[in-house]
Amino acid sequence: MKDFLKNNGLWILFAGAVISVALALMSYFSTTSAPLVNAVNVLVSPFRSAYTAVAAWFNDKQNYYRDTTDLLEENDALRKRIAELEADLRQAEDDSKENEVLRDALELRKQRRDLELESAMITERSVTNWTSSLTLNKGTSHGVESGDAVIDGAGSLVGVVREVGLNWCTVLTIVDTDTSLGAQVFRTKDLALAVGNFSLMEESRLRLEFLPAGCQLLTGDLVQTSGLGGYYPSGLVIGTVEEILVDDSGAASYAILTPAADLSSLTEVFVIKSFDIVT
Repeated sequence: MKDFLKNNGLWILFAGAVISVALALMSYFSTTSAPLVNAVNVLVSPFRSAYTAVAAWFNDKQNYYRDTTDLLEENDALRKRIAELEADLRQAEDDSKENEVLRDALELRKQRRDLELESAMITERSVTNWTSSLTLNKGTSHGVESGDAVIDGAGSLVGVVREVGLNWCTVLTIVDTDTSLGAQVFRTKDLALAVGNFSLMEESRLRLEFLPAGCQLLTGDLVQTSGLGGYYPSGLVIGTVEEILVDDSGAASYAILTPAADLSSLTEVFVIKSFDIVT
């Protein structure tokens, strides 16, 4: 060892001096940290950058998942709220319609005190080449009988009860081919017969036949039930004259009537269980 120091001591001192000067220079020119720390930071910097990038990616994914979850929960809550509002709106519409029907019924009962009425809901409609009928949810248990007239909330004639069960009945509408009603033109007081017709039933129309000779019928004339024979109450509006025609023989005229009741949109009607006969 002594020989080594003797032979190489000068070089060792020189090397130490060079290292000292180098470290001093590195320390002088480095403005951020000590040389050793700086060297370590240089080595770990790529790893630190990679870690930072991974952490940022993971953070973004966490935030995205949290935002997506919040949005899904918010959308679910909004869908539920919309469904609740739609249900409230439907209920409000139903209540409004029910109130309107009740008002019509009250007004009808005030105007026609001669009629005993039973309200009924339409549960089924049947329109074929041979018939036009309605099924109601009232029957014999409510005092409904075959032959009872049925009207809408405005007092316009809808049809006549044909079949009756315990809690149901079938009504032939005024445009059905089996319909035949004593009628009277309101303006002229002329008597006639309102009847269903195969070719007109699909158009929801009926005919006014057996008009007296010289009848001065006009388009738009109101036609009501005559009440003759006591089968149906008088003064129920059947419809209005749409067109005046002459039959194939050219000897008699007849009219096409448009029903006053909107048969396609009715939901509730009134069965006339009894009435006062006006003479």
